[in-house]
Amino acid sequence: MSKIPARSGFLTASIRSGLNGFRLAPATAYPSLSVDSSRCASTSILSPLFGSPPKANSSSSLERHRHNSSQRNLLGCRLYASDSSLPAHNKVPLPALSPTMEMGTIVSWQKKEGDQLSEGDLLCEIETDKATMGFETPEEGYLAKIVVPEGTKDVAIGKLLCIIVEKEESVAAFKDYKPSDSEPVSPKKESKSAPESPKKAEPEKKAAPEKSSQSPPPPEPSHKQSSSGGRVGATPYAKKLANEKGVDLKNVQGSGPGGRILASDITSAPSGESAGAARGASAEGGQQAGDYTDVPLSNMRKTIAKRLAQSKSTIPHYYLTSEINMDEVIKVREKLNKLLEKNAGKEDKPQKLSVNDFVVKASALACLRVPEANSFFMDSFVRENHNVDVSIAVSTDSGLITPIVYNAHTKGLATIGSEIASLAKKARDGKLQPHEFMGGTFTVSNLGMFGSVNNFSAIINPPQSCILAVGGAVKKIVPCVEHGYRQVTVMQVTLSCDHRVVDGAVGAQWLKHFKDFLEKPHTMLL
Repeated sequence: MSKIPARSGFLTASIRSGLNGFRLAPATAYPSLSVDSSRCASTSILSPLFGSPPKANSSSSLERHRHNSSQRNLLGCRLYASDSSLPAHNKVPLPALSPTMEMGTIVSWQKKEGDQLSEGDLLCEIETDKATMGFETPEEGYLAKIVVPEGTKDVAIGKLLCIIVEKEESVAAFKDYKPSDSEPVSPKKESKSAPESPKKAEPEKKAAPEKSSQSPPPPEPSHKQSSSGGRVGATPYAKKLANEKGVDLKNVQGSGPGGRILASDITSAPSGESAGAARGASAEGGQQAGDYTDVPLSNMRKTIAKRLAQSKSTIPHYYLTSEINMDEVIKVREKLNKLLEKNAGKEDKPQKLSVNDFVVKASALACLRVPEANSFFMDSFVRENHNVDVSIAVSTDSGLITPIVYNAHTKGLATIGSEIASLAKKARDGKLQPHEFMGGTFTVSNLGMFGSVNNFSAIINPPQSCILAVGGAVKKIVPCVEHGYRQVTVMQVTLSCDHRVVDGAVGAQWLKHFKDFLEKPHTMLL
């Protein structure tokens, strides 16, 4: 029996139902599916979609994320139709492009129906919970049918995206093709539909809904009174207060004799009856259309909201702030940039180191000195990572994403700088691959480059234990023995720590090492 990753269980269920309860086995066990055994030999029929199982003991997070990204290369599952009325074809479902992906949005189709396809061609662009990614053609052939049009949101994993055929003359057969109910679908929809029925059944057994249905009648007498009489009974003072506050008496239920409106009914209207007036106004039209704009949440924004809320509510954060003298870093940076400019070719744009490159390098080296800051909290144990993979927070139009500089502790400043520049550009262009942003052992978030932020506190990116918030560099007057005072450039940083892993004293040790590396940058060469 071939093994498949746990996340592919939904497709297993779909295939099982289509085969009348047969268990999943190697592709050769299902001749009725007409699976090309040369392509699927000694693998599960789902292996082209999900890749082979991960190794038990990966030596580094880089290897784990490379394995995850390998799942993106083969995206189709060869499920040939047994219907004799249709030519042989390949059904391409939506795979999980990241471990946390549950839904996807079809941003655009790069090929049209009838177009010839070569293996590796960009078929469409899909927005996942992490980024917008290119969806490559799994094999050669012709695009016969686009099942899910571009712009479709919340497409479930396993949903049929398109049909690919081997021969051009087979395209016409799928002109009016519509997927059947047996197409692979995400288990999320199935799991939702199952619990919904008992939830709906429970209120029917209770008497609560009947009581709630009896609650509307009390306001009816006031409505009948106002409609039949054409006027609302109120005391003179109540009318005066209503006029001053702009309260419509027709929307206020009186507490006086015969439903007469008293002054107390008007004074309590903002927290009482005026709520009914607000609901009435909302029913008639509510706020003006130009008063607000409802912006739909992208998949990335939904994930950011979910993960950060979870992090803040489940991780016991604490914060340590330190002020660092950046004069030596500025001097070294200036010298190195001149050297890089001198060594650059005539046609090449010279690379320039940024202060952030020094921050990333110093962070990685400090993590080697204090391994707790480079650890994961894993519920029943703490995992100390041997490699320092620094995630860099990058702001994009879609939201925040954290591409990774792998093994930052082993790389020079120029290499770190070029990698960050390349990753940031790919992030803003939406071209990051999964292994380039999924993972990391420590995060740096730098808002100092905007010039308006001196310090701030960041939220930890789980399962990491720490995140460093970097503010801007500012001039400051400090005491000096020789001249009485002098001007220096200082930068404030705040380390957010998970108290389950990093105690206060340990966090302070990390900050001390980090500060020493920046105030004496030559020590980073040792």
